[in-house]
Amino acid sequence: MSLEELAVVRQLLAGLVTGEARSLEDFRTSYDEAGKAFGLPEGVTVTPVSAGGVPGEWLAPAAGAGKRVLLYLHGGGYALGSLDSHRHLAARAALALKGRVLLIDYRRSPEHPFPAAVDDALAAYRWLIETGVDPVKLAVAGDSAGGGLTVAVLLAARDAGLGLPAAAVCISPWANLENKGASYGAKANVDPMVRHADLELWTAAYLGTSTPRRTPLASPVYADLKGLPPFLIQVGSSEVLLSDSHLLADRLKEAGVSVNLHVWPEMIHVWHWFAPVLSEGRAAIDELASFLDTKLG
Repeated sequence: MSLEELAVVRQLLAGLVTGEARSLEDFRTSYDEAGKAFGLPEGVTVTPVSAGGVPGEWLAPAAGAGKRVLLYLHGGGYALGSLDSHRHLAARAALALKGRVLLIDYRRSPEHPFPAAVDDALAAYRWLIETGVDPVKLAVAGDSAGGGLTVAVLLAARDAGLGLPAAAVCISPWANLENKGASYGAKANVDPMVRHADLELWTAAYLGTSTPRRTPLASPVYADLKGLPPFLIQVGSSEVLLSDSHLLADRLKEAGVSVNLHVWPEMIHVWHWFAPVLSEGRAAIDELASFLDTKLG
């Protein structure tokens, strides 16, 4: 384990997460600038696209990609995150998968509360199917809020009668907007990124005052999960949201869905995002790709 690398990441996060109170726009800008600062790995092409009316980008190996497609949903509490913040992560996933990754810029709260993010993700998914992407070569993945959104869009696609993808990956998913579980207290002092107070702010911004926290497309751990494709759930042992991953895995198993839950020792929230400076981040992206290799053919 790269303890020195992880220590550097934690040091970088200390000022960003626990510094002086800033506006939402400041947080958005900082997140985007940090993502852009990592740059893109060599050998990736980036092509802007409108995916069913939703802004996005295709990221693909410059040497050519096969028929595999991954729809990627970024994290950020439904209020932060963008193409800029997650382009480098999606690019690494494209290289590892040897396929195309569609990264979308879904609408964010509080300007666009629930279900805007779900509607945009479903529109992009429907567009992929309608433009000829074979569901057996298609997967959906996302991190943090994007992990919960991954489950939500599969539920929405299932209920709309669309063909479901071959697999799904949830990275450190925020899947229970009740914001409770054993790890919320147990990991509060070791998680450098996620704080309960922040989750409450993001929840209020996303759901407002009229949407119950247990609404299935907002908190998919309370949904009927029957019929969904196989899942890989990756989560770090040092995460406040560790409980969400365990609960989501349990609910998927109860619904008869195949699920592989991998808890990575000492890892923090969405450590994949730090892949340019963290070897475990690169290894986790490789694991994601290996899992999809077995499902997409």
